[in-house]
Amino acid sequence: MALLGLNNMARWFVLVNVLVGLCLAHPDARYPPRNAVGKGSRRARSPLARFNDIVAGDAVLAATTSESAPAATSTPLECFQVSEPVLAPAEESAGQTVVLMEHSFASSYGSPFVGNYTPPDFEFDHVVINFTVLVKGRQYDRTGVFYIGDTEVWRTSTAEPTSYGIRWSWLKDLTPFTSLWKQPQTLIFDLENNVDATYTGILNTTLTATFFKSPAAIAASTRAPADLIIPISTRNGSAGQPSQFVYPDQNATNTVGFPQNANRAVFTVDVKAQGDEEFWWSNVPQSAINTFEAEYGTYPGYSPFREVQVLIDGELAGVDWPFPVVYTGGVVPQLHRPIVGLQAFDIKEHEIDITPWLPLLSDGKEHTFTIQVVGLEDDGVSSAKLSSTVDEEWYITGKIFVWLDDEDSITTGVLGSAYASEPSISFSQRFTQNASGANETLDYTIAVTRTLSISSYVKTQKGEGTATWTQSLSYSNNGGLSAQGYDNINTFGIAGADAATGAGLDISYSSSYSYPLFCNSTSAYSPEGNLTLQADLNQTLVHEVRGDSVFPTGLEAFLAANGTSADAPPFVGSLLSTWKNGSATYERPADNSNSTGVGSAHQEFSFRGVFDEEEDGTPRSAELYYRDVSAYNDTVTDNSVVLGKAE
Repeated sequence: MALLGLNNMARWFVLVNVLVGLCLAHPDARYPPRNAVGKGSRRARSPLARFNDIVAGDAVLAATTSESAPAATSTPLECFQVSEPVLAPAEESAGQTVVLMEHSFASSYGSPFVGNYTPPDFEFDHVVINFTVLVKGRQYDRTGVFYIGDTEVWRTSTAEPTSYGIRWSWLKDLTPFTSLWKQPQTLIFDLENNVDATYTGILNTTLTATFFKSPAAIAASTRAPADLIIPISTRNGSAGQPSQFVYPDQNATNTVGFPQNANRAVFTVDVKAQGDEEFWWSNVPQSAINTFEAEYGTYPGYSPFREVQVLIDGELAGVDWPFPVVYTGGVVPQLHRPIVGLQAFDIKEHEIDITPWLPLLSDGKEHTFTIQVVGLEDDGVSSAKLSSTVDEEWYITGKIFVWLDDEDSITTGVLGSAYASEPSISFSQRFTQNASGANETLDYTIAVTRTLSISSYVKTQKGEGTATWTQSLSYSNNGGLSAQGYDNINTFGIAGADAATGAGLDISYSSSYSYPLFCNSTSAYSPEGNLTLQADLNQTLVHEVRGDSVFPTGLEAFLAANGTSADAPPFVGSLLSTWKNGSATYERPADNSNSTGVGSAHQEFSFRGVFDEEEDGTPRSAELYYRDVSAYNDTVTDNSVVLGKAE
């Protein structure tokens, strides 16, 4: 694997600044003048979630026709998340598929599926799960979490159904958890659902796992999975219960006896925002939560910025600025059917290399690992700082992937000083009033930058050298509210670059990422109960990974298709680039006699293999998979797929 040098690191930091600029490159979107709407609910929620109780799973008629919804006997609608192909056995006989779960989740809060797993009598080094769901009726989007014992291995969410039913499948490569798959385990799948006279959708699920031997090209091009995985969780697996922390109500901390013979360690964090935090990227400054109290009610606060922090013995080891996943009930549901939002079916984890901490962790003593989520507190004028908490709530787990030397080996070294100064924060806001003196609009701008790093001398059985972890991140949000709080707009962007290096330690990893979002939503809820929702939602994700990632890079299927290791292309990484734009409207009269809605979406998705740069620094890559797909009113209208070749 190529080692990331100083020149490349400089290139990453420049790229961060360029990507932040792109995040803000959206046409001017001023608030349109409009009449004040009538008073509605006083629950403290974002308008993006405020009317979910009314809209969730509603049998909506197409706004452009007078036809009824499809009959109950209609074929279920196939929903999907656009993604690159996942590696599978070349022939069906080359692997072994095991059914892990067949279960219907009805009223399942506090009642996860629990099953016993025995490793197949089959030599394998690759594991891919297939999760399939069939549901019809009316239901919210729900969160699903798959655990092997106390360790979360995958987090997903469900699509909101139609009256005649929807179906989807998702393939997930869980090879990084091979050390767990090799042992008998308790499997727990937590999918919290509620079924009653109103919300009738039962989630009928099947979960399988296919075990197989990787082609030679894969084994030669990737680091072997971790020898040990340490969960950072509530550790409720022995009781047959999920092991996620509910933050901030619970302190997300574990005290761990760390192995003394580690040669590499990577902490990964998995978070999902719920309740007042679900649309954290549209929350308002904390000083402004009561700006529209008289008309709209209280807004969720602590700003539209979030930082997930990982601490070792109370010291900051790394951060994750979370991707703003918009679930299928979010903003306006017609935005997400049949093409769901980015990461809705596969919520990604963030990697933080903690190898520089091995001189401390290998001392034979217990150490604490903590995950916490913070936002911003502000003075209402021009200053803001990190908050000590956030609203409710976040579902949180973590885990430590550890690669080991021989049992009698002890890792030593000299712990370096961590550099993690307070982030640089720019903040401003302003209000306008209408003729009666009531607050009519709120505008705010927030920009945050942060860098952190640690370098330590590490000596293991297999080598010695300086292990370094660095992060550089930038955030911006130009947002606001109008119509006395009922309309919301955000032009949001995050960009970052992470890198782990270790000359003499065989460590080289880098990740650069950018995820801009633009959302303009309006809602009108009259005193009589008439409801109108309209929204434009545009999201982009650009993510480049090089070197020794814990998780699959996505190149596996293309490397396998190219034959033996001698024929494998000299990729040094992968580049995923996608954007999805959508517009939707929903209308419902007060008497609930009918509802109409229309939604359209367009997504382009590109997945590329990355080569080393030209001598002059020019980037080089090869497109391996491309898809351009559009949908209108639950129907795919255009779909183009181009499959490249890894050479």
